[in-house]
Amino acid sequence: MKPSLKPANPNFSSGPCTKYSGYNLASLNTATLGRSHRSSLGKQQLKLAIDETIRLLELPEGYKVGIVPGSDTGAMEMAMWSLLGERPVDIFSWESFGAGWATDVAKQLKLDNARSFSADYGLLPDFSQANPDHDTIFTWNGTTSGVKVNNVDWISDTRTGLTICDATSAVFAMTMAWDKIDVATFSWQKVLGGEGAHGMLILSPRAVARLESYTPAWPIPKIFSLTKNNQLIEGIFKGATINTPSMLCVEDYLDALNWIDGLGGVNAAIEKSEANLAVFTRFIADNDWIDFLAQSPETCSNTSVCFQLKATAAQVKEIISLLDTEQVAYDIGAYRDAPAGLRVWCGATVEQSDLEALLPWLTWAYETVVK
Repeated sequence: MKPSLKPANPNFSSGPCTKYSGYNLASLNTATLGRSHRSSLGKQQLKLAIDETIRLLELPEGYKVGIVPGSDTGAMEMAMWSLLGERPVDIFSWESFGAGWATDVAKQLKLDNARSFSADYGLLPDFSQANPDHDTIFTWNGTTSGVKVNNVDWISDTRTGLTICDATSAVFAMTMAWDKIDVATFSWQKVLGGEGAHGMLILSPRAVARLESYTPAWPIPKIFSLTKNNQLIEGIFKGATINTPSMLCVEDYLDALNWIDGLGGVNAAIEKSEANLAVFTRFIADNDWIDFLAQSPETCSNTSVCFQLKATAAQVKEIISLLDTEQVAYDIGAYRDAPAGLRVWCGATVEQSDLEALLPWLTWAYETVVK
């Protein structure tokens, strides 16, 4: 029978992700609106966003955080354009975004000394191929495949190369081994449910040393410039952004950080996301028509959960449309490059009660369309 109880919040998009329960736009500080981001007030709020990120993520001493243009993509491109070229590069990919970084290295930067290791959707590549003397690029969580890195033991503690990690759907949702990461990027609109257009760039002291000792062979656009006269532009990491940010988005990000703090910090956010994933794990165990796209339980994402169904691509599309029409679940179709299926966000901004209310509707929609 058609269920009667609907999720209180049907927003399950994997980006921009839903706001946390109780979010109120009217509660945002608007004192910076209409003010220059270069004003003392503007810089104060930008620096506060940086300082709170460092505090809540418990970053190691000496790590720097900057707010940069272009969301996570802009932050990753900035890192690659500014840091790569000194050493050979190993790129590990298992979904569309990781494959995009491999394409950039091969076709945009045109690096001849690059190796690419890939895996099909649902699997991880062979990380044992990583050379500690090479720079390494990888995503922590494959947003479009629902497959995450379950450990980084393959990253050497005595490496001489840099590790560059796209962590946009992992930061604040998964335990990050910061000592293994030299560069990390993420965006506000993922795990925190913030607004888009801004990226976060995290640099280790080793990454800073590379920036100050190496100059790439190619021109660096102004919007990617992290150094001047072979010295790090410290202002970027103290609130003096490269270009004009949206101060409304900054205040929204600060509000999200405050929510994380009130939740109990990053560990509490991780626990909530993992509890959300457990809702799906139990559901899949009881239903043979749906399964995780991830082939191993330990690599199953607890944010961007991807599912494969015993259904044709056309039937999957019809199921998604039916749930949307019923106002039960919005934006849960698989990413355009991924196999046909469902993708449901279950990060900490999603309430477990909404996921539990969604489950009977998934069954109803499947049986309506397929059986």
